[in-house]
Amino acid sequence: MVDLSTTWMGLELESPFIAGASPLSDDVDTVKRLADAGAAAVVTQSLFEEQLTVDQMALYQHTEGHADAHREALTYFPDYEDAGLGPEAYLKHIEALKGAVDIPVIGSLNGTTPGGWVRYAKQMVEAGADGLELNVYYVATDASESPAAVEQRYVDLVAGVRDVVTVPLAVKLSPFFSSLGHLAHRLKAAGADGLVMFNRFYQPDIDIEMLEVTPSLHLSTPDELLLRVRWLAALYGRCDLDLCCTGGVHGAEGAIKALMAGAQAVQMTSALLKHGVDYIGAVRDAVHGWLVEREYDSVSQMIGSMSLDRCPDPAAMERANYRRVLGVWHKF
Repeated sequence: MVDLSTTWMGLELESPFIAGASPLSDDVDTVKRLADAGAAAVVTQSLFEEQLTVDQMALYQHTEGHADAHREALTYFPDYEDAGLGPEAYLKHIEALKGAVDIPVIGSLNGTTPGGWVRYAKQMVEAGADGLELNVYYVATDASESPAAVEQRYVDLVAGVRDVVTVPLAVKLSPFFSSLGHLAHRLKAAGADGLVMFNRFYQPDIDIEMLEVTPSLHLSTPDELLLRVRWLAALYGRCDLDLCCTGGVHGAEGAIKALMAGAQAVQMTSALLKHGVDYIGAVRDAVHGWLVEREYDSVSQMIGSMSLDRCPDPAAMERANYRRVLGVWHKF
């Protein structure tokens, strides 16, 4: 019997398989089904910074109804129906989930500035969240903003939340940093316990007939896993943070690659939306079978076994592999 247990940012998990943030977590019965199917933890769908802003502005409008400009400003932000559960309903939902399942429930905050994050982070913990995931969705399009300022934004967010909560804290990063390793060390110093790699930014499209920009969001594909594997392998053992993979894990093979690269846990979202909640158990069982066939005693033996930390000269290996790949193309 192979031991599938692992730890993720200090939380004890029965296996590495986490149900990532998605609309599936909005329904208590669905989360119960995920837990029964084999999910070791669940991340709630994100509470957006804009929802907090709307909540605060709505309260101001209620008490200062003569300020017409604020009524007009409310239209700048999405309706609650468009962005998921509202702030108060979100907190009640965490309470309901904690009463329904025994697995860790991780609350998710999505934003770019401290603002109401600090207050709601504390309230999420009070509602029962076992940990928090800061899902920082920030695209640096201002050419006057320096790379250092962009990094500092993340560091300040983590420090602000850490000041008011003691539960495990993870940061969901994008891959668009010049030195992920350096940022990882700064986030650890600010109070983070783990990194989730990587956030999937939506890619805007252009309607050439209507001459307008249109939102475009697609489920992930297995091809997206390679970027995650690369950076998991690069960071494993080189920063004092637990690593989690999200994006591109669509089956046992992808999960095994992520774990070998250095992930202590993997989040599945698109695959569950596509195949259903029971799929997470099927993938877990397939990984277990793979480990049994190769006579592993535990999943921990596999974690990080293919990371760059196991290589004496990773930079040289990277360049050698790069040259080898380019050389293959000359044969066609």
